[in-house]
Amino acid sequence: MHLHGKIGCFSFVVAFLLNLIILVATFHLHSPELSHREEKSTIGFHYATVISFVFLIISCLLSRICCQGQIYEIVWRSVLLGSCQAFGITVTSYCSTNYLSLGWYISVMSFFHFSEFVVTSVIRPQNLTSESFLLNHSKAYGIAALVSWVEYWTELWLFPGLKKSYWISGIGLFLCIGGEIVRKTAMLTAFHNFDHLIRTQREEHHQLVTGGIYSLCRHPSYVGWFYWSIGTQIMLCNPLCSVAYLIASWKFFNERVFEEEVTLLNFFGKEYVAYQSKVPTGLPFIHGYNIY
Repeated sequence: MHLHGKIGCFSFVVAFLLNLIILVATFHLHSPELSHREEKSTIGFHYATVISFVFLIISCLLSRICCQGQIYEIVWRSVLLGSCQAFGITVTSYCSTNYLSLGWYISVMSFFHFSEFVVTSVIRPQNLTSESFLLNHSKAYGIAALVSWVEYWTELWLFPGLKKSYWISGIGLFLCIGGEIVRKTAMLTAFHNFDHLIRTQREEHHQLVTGGIYSLCRHPSYVGWFYWSIGTQIMLCNPLCSVAYLIASWKFFNERVFEEEVTLLNFFGKEYVAYQSKVPTGLPFIHGYNIY
């Protein structure tokens, strides 16, 4: 693992453990005042939010003092994700069941983005940067996340019962876990052949991977991300964003697969044509670029 990867992992683990210990200790300290879990709803959630926010600000300031350049960019992102992971677990475990899906969502989001960084540090350490977290993947990605948060809090306020459909949230969680497993399996299977960006030039060591999970679908990393993305909104019981994410994700990956397959055909020619004829993309109603 690259040195920056080790620094990121250390920062994540330390932030996670410290914030989790502080949060759990705070809940146990105030537990005698709360007769049952539902009473922890407002008080507990506000406690956890304020504590995590203060912890994050202090941690980021310390990071700024102690680190510079690319190391700082990696450390503060790792601290952010570690703190959010602890916050998500605490909300799920200690706050009212009204916030159960929110706790799952925060944990799933934190783990996804940090695991992207960790896996990249293993398979392509020479390409590892703060961009490997995919936190600032694109403006559209950020706007989509913001819109989903607005829908969640608006509906929680107007229709709180909507967010108590735990079986629906469970389906979303299942999609997220499944999508995460598929994507990371694809990344590790492709290893140094994988890249977050579409390559415009073939590297000397670049090979066409057709074994393992790639024998089942041509673009397993996209398949995993596609279902993970939709799963986050189903988990939050966001009906509007569930539909919007489905449409937006399909359009994004349809264009992405088409563009990538043009490149792969240029790189591997008949070898990729033969692979195309045997293995589907894995994405619904997306066929990629076919020369015939």
